[in-house]
Amino acid sequence: MLGQMMQQPLLISSLLQHAERHHGAQAVVSRRVEGDVHRYTYRDLASRSRRLAKALAALGVQPGERVGTVAWNGYRHLELYYAVSGSGTVLHTLNPRLHADQVAWIAEHAQDRVLCFDKTFLPLVASVASRLPTVRHFVLMADKAHMPADEPIPGLLCYEDLIDGPGDDHFDWPRLDEDTASSLCYTSGTTGHPKGVLYSHRSTVLHTLASSLPDALNLSARDTVLPVVPMFHVNAWGLPYSACMVGAKLVFPGPALDGKSLHDLFEAEGVTLAAGVPTVWQGLLAHVSGNGLTFSTMRRTIIGGSACPPAMMNTFEDTYGVQVIHAWGMTELSPIGTVGVLKAHQQQLPLPEQRALQAKQGRSVFGVDMKIVDEDGQELPWDGQASGELLVRGHWVLAQYHQGEQSPLVDGWFPTGDVATIDADGFMNITDRAKDVIKSGGEWIGSIDIENIAMAHPGVAMAACIAAKHPKWDERPLLVVVPRANAEVSREALLGFFDGKIAKWWTPDDVVFVDAIPLGATGKMLKHRLREQFEHHLLAKA
Repeated sequence: MLGQMMQQPLLISSLLQHAERHHGAQAVVSRRVEGDVHRYTYRDLASRSRRLAKALAALGVQPGERVGTVAWNGYRHLELYYAVSGSGTVLHTLNPRLHADQVAWIAEHAQDRVLCFDKTFLPLVASVASRLPTVRHFVLMADKAHMPADEPIPGLLCYEDLIDGPGDDHFDWPRLDEDTASSLCYTSGTTGHPKGVLYSHRSTVLHTLASSLPDALNLSARDTVLPVVPMFHVNAWGLPYSACMVGAKLVFPGPALDGKSLHDLFEAEGVTLAAGVPTVWQGLLAHVSGNGLTFSTMRRTIIGGSACPPAMMNTFEDTYGVQVIHAWGMTELSPIGTVGVLKAHQQQLPLPEQRALQAKQGRSVFGVDMKIVDEDGQELPWDGQASGELLVRGHWVLAQYHQGEQSPLVDGWFPTGDVATIDADGFMNITDRAKDVIKSGGEWIGSIDIENIAMAHPGVAMAACIAAKHPKWDERPLLVVVPRANAEVSREALLGFFDGKIAKWWTPDDVVFVDAIPLGATGKMLKHRLREQFEHHLLAKA
């Protein structure tokens, strides 16, 4: 027997329709690339998103085709979030912090048809435009007054001209199958080329609902939310959707992410919740403490991307009265997997024990299940001691990569590449990573890419890139090199060899020269031994 309830597909457009109807007067505030602060409402957002959807259709964008963005957090980027996905096309957010070659490769792999970008990134986009054969239209996210006098990209379109096109804002959002693709994000948390994760309307709406729960990010219409985490980084952890769904005031920082700019915006707009990686909060706390400031309204901060240092957590909580919500996830998880909100009985524990729990990656939100397994794939107990590979499954977990030939799943579970423990209360703690990648300030750096470049140097016989602990960035790449016999190669020459080949921030912080790199029985480098030997190398130099 089937239930007799309405069938309403879970669609991203429904989030915007709800916000317009029930929270239409709520504010969306953006510090713009132009330098000023822009203000409008969810009602304005909905109207302009409909106009944009019509404009994209007029440009010939077909259902299922990809519209790329290279943009900061702001209202125009938010309009693209809803206009693109809501109309049945696919939003593809590109990370401008990557090397130009990677940006070009990703845009071509995604087969973007339109590329929309902030003026900040005009030089980047202009440098790769000729290498993007699938892109039919380039759109500068600006008004007429801020368009370039010359034409750095032939046929460059003006975003505001598209919004102000002929006709009214009437547009009927299509009733899509909820499994229709909605957005596309690429992860650099793997070796080799980045991989695309193609989200659906269903997975996104379910993620939005679960992430807003009290034991997750705890969002409501009473909040003022400022996502510092970029909208090009796993859809800003879903906050552009969840804030819209609950009717929270949204504040976007644009390109100004320094401590002073953020604190000024927090205070001016009454921000109650902010989200970002630890390195951003280091700059904010340094500004606040250095100038004798405090937080008037901010009460919660979501910290993810990399582990929150205990000292930072203590400073937020004890000095400024700001609750730290430690979260963990992956691009493949949309991204939220676990959140470190304490259970009732844990709140009765002594403060040091509470903080130790908060320092873990947290417990699953509804919609995500997890387990740890040994080398034979056997599930291990949740006793806080047994350590094994972390696997996850759920309503918004990847099943297969975009254009991937094989599913990465193992018996229906996604292998995260992390090694973790889980305690009896379900709190997960990552203890190591199986993948040879480096997480610097919340951003992934592929070690094999760095090794391949180093090995191309004529003076290098063998090279390994490992994660070394860093006082500011959590981890930074350290290059371990065996020089060729009779070759003269210096640290400066090797580091200079990376110029122009990778993003500058991927360049290793230092080079260590050794006589040999330990190898396993199959000839694979034993990087765990190098990490044991050199993981504190950069701390010792600091």
